[in-house]
Amino acid sequence: MKSFAALKRNIKKPASGLKRIRVGVLGDSSTQLFTQALKGYGYEAGLDLDLHEAPHDQIELQVFEPESGLYKAKPEFIILFCSVQKLREKFYRTDLAEKKNFAESHIRWIESLYAVLLKKIPVQIICLNFPELNDSVYGNFSNKTELSFVYQLRKINYRLMQLSSELKSLSICDVCSLQGYYGKKFIFDSTTYFRSDMVFSIAFLPFIAKNICDIVLSVCGVFKKCLIMDLDDMIWGGLIGDDGMENIQIGDLGAGKSFSEMQMWIKQLKQRGIILAVCSKNNELTAKEPFEKHPDMILHLDDIAVFVANWRSKAENIQYIRRTLGIGFDSMVFLDDNPFERNCIRDLIPQITVPELPENPGDHLDFLQTLNLFEMASLSLEDGTRTQYYLEETRRSVVSGKYPDEHEFLKSLHMVSHIEPANKFNLPRLSQLSQRSNQFNLRTIRYTEEEIGTISQAADTVILSFTLNDKYGESGIICLVILKKKNPDTLFIDTWLMSCRVLNRRMDCFTLNAIAKVARVNGIKNLTGEYIPTHQNSLVRDHFFNLGFVQTDGSWTLDMQTFEERPCLITALNTNWDKNQALIFSLRGQGVFL
Repeated sequence: MKSFAALKRNIKKPASGLKRIRVGVLGDSSTQLFTQALKGYGYEAGLDLDLHEAPHDQIELQVFEPESGLYKAKPEFIILFCSVQKLREKFYRTDLAEKKNFAESHIRWIESLYAVLLKKIPVQIICLNFPELNDSVYGNFSNKTELSFVYQLRKINYRLMQLSSELKSLSICDVCSLQGYYGKKFIFDSTTYFRSDMVFSIAFLPFIAKNICDIVLSVCGVFKKCLIMDLDDMIWGGLIGDDGMENIQIGDLGAGKSFSEMQMWIKQLKQRGIILAVCSKNNELTAKEPFEKHPDMILHLDDIAVFVANWRSKAENIQYIRRTLGIGFDSMVFLDDNPFERNCIRDLIPQITVPELPENPGDHLDFLQTLNLFEMASLSLEDGTRTQYYLEETRRSVVSGKYPDEHEFLKSLHMVSHIEPANKFNLPRLSQLSQRSNQFNLRTIRYTEEEIGTISQAADTVILSFTLNDKYGESGIICLVILKKKNPDTLFIDTWLMSCRVLNRRMDCFTLNAIAKVARVNGIKNLTGEYIPTHQNSLVRDHFFNLGFVQTDGSWTLDMQTFEERPCLITALNTNWDKNQALIFSLRGQGVFL
């Protein structure tokens, strides 16, 4: 982690090429040094943070005053910087009879701020939770009485977690966990506090700035999707090729315990949706043997989406893994105990995150957990089955080589798709697609669950959700389209994004056919679309051209009167969607335009 002084120097560096994000900072104590650290770390994270720092202790004035500087700044994110010191002071001033309700009162206050902010501006709110502060007024008895500050403080942190799970635009920056790792003496400096009312030490500011930038990046769709790991001395102790399966270190005894704990952590990552891949210099059969036969292995072959073990360079193998998964290098984390291999990957594929692991394998897991490598902004039911999707795609790739041409192979898959509107069941996944899709994303406009839910009720808007299944398995929801009526004759494709794992399966043609059906049943004469280039979506630069759209004045247009359905070898599962009839949705605002 860079020092505060180093981050402060970043503020003067040119921000050209960085993603510009408007951020408002509301604090009940001094935030000047914090905003400097945040701005400086933003540069490290590729963000140009345009900060609006509200005056000291004016949270309510900024939120409840319609003409405040906060609203004039139009922030995309607001950081609610409340300190445990001011919370304690407020608790001490609370009448004894009201102390039992102190936590709930604070939560209601947060809810009121959230309601007003979201009503006025579309914003993501990042709320700092509170580090532990035991005032020792009740000693250990604090845990048994609601009259103690310790009891109410812990209750607030718990209720904040509950609240953030209910309010989709509220995220928690977990200062409490950071204190648990680094300690109170590191995060708090009494001299700084009494002199400047800054509640965090100078040394701690870069760490909290990083955590906040992690949240911002994840909400903006920039996060890690894949963990690539070496094997020897990484997930087991010893060299499998030299020591043999019976002599590698793994299990509950001795040095093997640290490797078992590493595997448990990696398994948890896989279960929450991180794609696992192996990249090892080994004979493939030898490398796979522990996964298949060792009784103490926690990871198994069906946990690994792509398994590469050979004697080629790891850079070459990682490039193969990327091609197989269809994701960007910047979505990958590479773990290897060998400094030479780490440096090679950093030099040859600089976009990949390569942690500089401690020399002692027993320290690997503890170190990795401090890095917060896998921040996330949303969770859906499909996350836990992501590895299965990629394993099925690998089987498709193997089988495709047995067919004389692509058409025959796609025909053999017996592909089907289910098309439906936005609803309470698919909203989390649709929002997640909006947040995560970078490569096949024509405009890269991000929407939260709440925003998609609101959009779906508009009378001039149709939202289409697509799945894609075949004889090898189900891919789940893989495509989102949002259509908006611009005028009686024109339908604008506001959003068209798709999971890259279904590329080259003609899903783009099937989706266009579905859009055309919606247009025609509503008497639309023209479809229009727009491609907004980013550094990640060059894949779809020629998307509209390839589908027959004509470019005029920066936008793309398709004439519905001359459009002919494109062949795609995909069948719609819906019984009320066929070649002659558009799907008529039952939800208000969906289907035939009024």
